[in-house]
Amino acid sequence: MADFGQKYWCSFRLIFMVFINFLLGFIFMVSSDRTIEKGGPFITAETTESENDNNNILRALEFLWQPNQSGYQHVWPEMEFGWRIIVGTIIGFLGAAFGSVGGVGGGGIFVPMLSLIIGFDPKSGTAISKCMIFGAAVSTVYYNLKLRHPTLDMPIIDYDLVLIIQPILMLGISIGVALNVIFADWMVTVLLITLCIVTAIKAFFKGVDTWKTETRFKEEAAKQFNSSTTSVQITEYKPLPGGLSSNHMEKRLQVTVLENIYWKELGLLTFVWVAYLALQIAKNYTPTCSTAYWVLNLLQIPVSIGVFLYEAVGLYKGRRDIASKGDEGKNLRMLQLVQCFACGLVAGIVGGMLGIGGGFIMGPMFLELGIHPQVASATATLGMTFSASMSVVEFYLLNRFPVPYALYFIAVAFVAAFIGQYIITKLISITGRASLIIFVLSFTIFVSAITLGGVGLSDMIRKIKRSDYMGFENLCQV
Repeated sequence: MADFGQKYWCSFRLIFMVFINFLLGFIFMVSSDRTIEKGGPFITAETTESENDNNNILRALEFLWQPNQSGYQHVWPEMEFGWRIIVGTIIGFLGAAFGSVGGVGGGGIFVPMLSLIIGFDPKSGTAISKCMIFGAAVSTVYYNLKLRHPTLDMPIIDYDLVLIIQPILMLGISIGVALNVIFADWMVTVLLITLCIVTAIKAFFKGVDTWKTETRFKEEAAKQFNSSTTSVQITEYKPLPGGLSSNHMEKRLQVTVLENIYWKELGLLTFVWVAYLALQIAKNYTPTCSTAYWVLNLLQIPVSIGVFLYEAVGLYKGRRDIASKGDEGKNLRMLQLVQCFACGLVAGIVGGMLGIGGGFIMGPMFLELGIHPQVASATATLGMTFSASMSVVEFYLLNRFPVPYALYFIAVAFVAAFIGQYIITKLISITGRASLIIFVLSFTIFVSAITLGGVGLSDMIRKIKRSDYMGFENLCQV
């Protein structure tokens, strides 16, 4: 647990520093180009160094903020049957299937598909991608509610693990949705590429380590089988990580969906969701940026912090535990709880801002904690169900997507996710290798980095050539 905190915290700081440095450099480069193209003042050799600095700062501020400028206009294509719908459906189906298996949602595949093939503008595509993530998450959770933990006598979903992350994740989602409205597309592209590449690489190496561990267990089991009688083998055999023993298979058949639900934890998650929904609906009937508007926004903080503290105190004092971690999941240290808070907040902000599931961070984070891959995927997906549904409600209240398109792609994602879960469960049952989930997760994130990054960079270059406004939008006027 301590190793997880140090490694993940270092990765987070690295991503943040790279993003800030790239952001500052890009601002000065592009703002200078825009001023020259508009016929800005010519700086002679006699200009002092301080004047140069002042001019650069002014150009950067002008580039980032012009009160009466906006670069956003939504584009909603007509919904009609044709090659765009067919190709988009196929890609969306595959994205939902892979995303549900890895527990990452698939938003990194949905957004480029919706923008490049269907024809939505990037921000509307982001909103519909959240609808697809929600559809896939609901399907996956329904499937997982029938399953038990591969090696422990508990549900495959670790409710305490998701409860320590989810309230803060939803707070981050609200911040991210607002940033999605305010930030220009190029601003999030840099963060997206950096985040996805680092996360994909870490997940890939985690998959390799898990694969080696599984291979070692298989070899040990084979040696035991060759050197022992059948009766001794039965008593001494230990199930492989991700493998499914006959006893567990029998338990799965005997356990109902209702027995797999921890009602108290689920009730707390539902309370947070309902509280957020009520605040969002109330906010929709108040003038944007009015005093009441900001008060309703701030009320989200005590809701999230209150539930987080309730769970955190229980984990700290040992009254509650992360059951999927065994003894290591008891009596968490203060630093570990603070890191859970920070990672949940960042996951929510990134998910709401970029239209990708919070699972892009939650999934790899749970794996670094040492959670079993199947449990990490199932638990991250439960968290995404709540967070994605909240994003859908917020985007709907902001009128950011057409409902017919959203309903269609929700149905596509729902069916795809169910099929994807069925196939991967069968593969793990046959091969005994849960590391397959980690490789699918890494592949999905890497493809998302290429597709989203490519679309974002091409759009950025096109706007630079046209000298379009590329600064912040006004939340109170958009």
